[in-house]
Amino acid sequence: MENATDGIIGEDERKTVQEFSYLLEKSKQLFNGLRDLPQYGHKQWQSYFGRTFDIYTKLWKYQQQNRQVLDARYGLKRWQIGEIASKIGQLYYHYYLRTSETNYLNEAFSFYSAIRSRAYYNKVTKEKGPELMVKKLRYYARLIVVCLLLRKLDLVKELTKELSRQVDEYKSQYEAEDHMEWGLVLGEIEAFTEADDIITVIDSNSRPVILTYRLAEGGVPQLDKGTPIYLTLQEALIVGNCQQQVKFSELTLDMYRMLQTLEREPTSLDTNSTPPNDNSDKPIKRENPHKYLLYKPTFGQFYAFLSAGFKELPPNAALLLYLSADGSMPSGKGGDDGPYDVGGIATNSKKDGTEQQFSKRSNMLKEMHCIHPGDLHPFTRKPLFVVVDSANSHAFRTIPNLFGQPVVSLMSPVQLPVTLAEQTPHKGNLFTLFLHSPLVAFCYVCDIADVPLGLWENCQAMVNKVLAEVATLFNRSKTIDHAYKQFYGDEFLRLLILRFVFCFITLRYHRGFKGDNYYPQCHPDLHGSEILENGALHKYILDLASMLDVRSLFLEVGEAD
Repeated sequence: MENATDGIIGEDERKTVQEFSYLLEKSKQLFNGLRDLPQYGHKQWQSYFGRTFDIYTKLWKYQQQNRQVLDARYGLKRWQIGEIASKIGQLYYHYYLRTSETNYLNEAFSFYSAIRSRAYYNKVTKEKGPELMVKKLRYYARLIVVCLLLRKLDLVKELTKELSRQVDEYKSQYEAEDHMEWGLVLGEIEAFTEADDIITVIDSNSRPVILTYRLAEGGVPQLDKGTPIYLTLQEALIVGNCQQQVKFSELTLDMYRMLQTLEREPTSLDTNSTPPNDNSDKPIKRENPHKYLLYKPTFGQFYAFLSAGFKELPPNAALLLYLSADGSMPSGKGGDDGPYDVGGIATNSKKDGTEQQFSKRSNMLKEMHCIHPGDLHPFTRKPLFVVVDSANSHAFRTIPNLFGQPVVSLMSPVQLPVTLAEQTPHKGNLFTLFLHSPLVAFCYVCDIADVPLGLWENCQAMVNKVLAEVATLFNRSKTIDHAYKQFYGDEFLRLLILRFVFCFITLRYHRGFKGDNYYPQCHPDLHGSEILENGALHKYILDLASMLDVRSLFLEVGEAD
């Protein structure tokens, strides 16, 4: 207890200070215990989060109701209030990560932005020691992550400038050894925002428009009346390990794009932002599929999280595995093309002692942290939807249906035209971009950087027309593999399937993409189902190209390629 004012303290004031001290200490204990919770599984952490929220809610209200006494008798400083608000913001952010519900992300932003608007951390440089300044810098980094996820990009630019000034001040005032690390953080933020800036849409006042990419109401073609819904997407594992790709806060650009693709745009109806505190065994009804985000996982981590998603999967639900990583090509010569002979994708470049010991003696030694198609076979006991964006993605084109459950694999091209291949580390993978925003990707392969808002809206309507036509073909097809039909009832999986077809059609008729290696592939194969070779879709792509004045980049109907 820090008595800021001398004099006799009354009994009521003493009780107020004691209660505040108790709530503060209890909240710290619970918050510190969060790091000991398992990172996967649902039931193990939920009640603990609920208790932690309860104590922080009481603490926040208590300091609001007793601010005058706490200022005078406890010596409560503004940065301490900011620290409480920051912890609550962190709780909401981590609850969003655990549940994938974006309303919790909005709550995190609400608390973080209040710290800035009320200047809780403004005077920390006057306090002794650099520790408070580090807390302030970490707060800025956390707020920037939340703003990126909420697409508040103008605010990201403001905050980046503020953080830069704070890092300079930290360096000059304390001569701290870790100022170089904060310089790297700044560099990551700037590189990330620049890399994500692929297209600029300009409004009538010549100002850039912020685009959002989460699934909006009516953003996916509806099912025909009476179409059965077999499965819903409930669990998703998003894995990123592209060595050269920009990242921020253990989130690569591809991971950032895919997590938004698998979330709904929050609406004003999303008002339930108080995390539940119960131990009921009822399955949670999710607006968005639950996601695990894994940046450069070891094989052990990958398998543990995939197993957890598999275990948590309720009946009539599907598991999505998204892999964005460097290719791991097959070692040695020959082989019988088995599930471990075609290479895979590398999730981590770590080498353990055993691997280093034997690597010189045998070139047949396989990568320790390579995910092979065979590694996924046990998980096909339940409905599995795989998306692979890698230079060795086609290794996953023969995942067998061993247990009678639906299995679908969407795979990126394994080759790109030279100019696009050179830009990939800076701008993210092309296939993921098509699944994230077909129109942005279309403009990207046509080297279009600026589009007026009116034209953009017309082009988006054309993209929607293409997707609606693809949906009609799916609904009417008698030859398409039943696995697609089983996944098709879920809006997120339907969107990925339709955008895959849009990607294929665009690249198939673009003059710069020549040969099967330049096109995405899928398993089961959609060739011969009257979808990938449909003449009407080709005409729509040409119409879209004409709207953007790039028709010459595409093959005309009937033109040999």
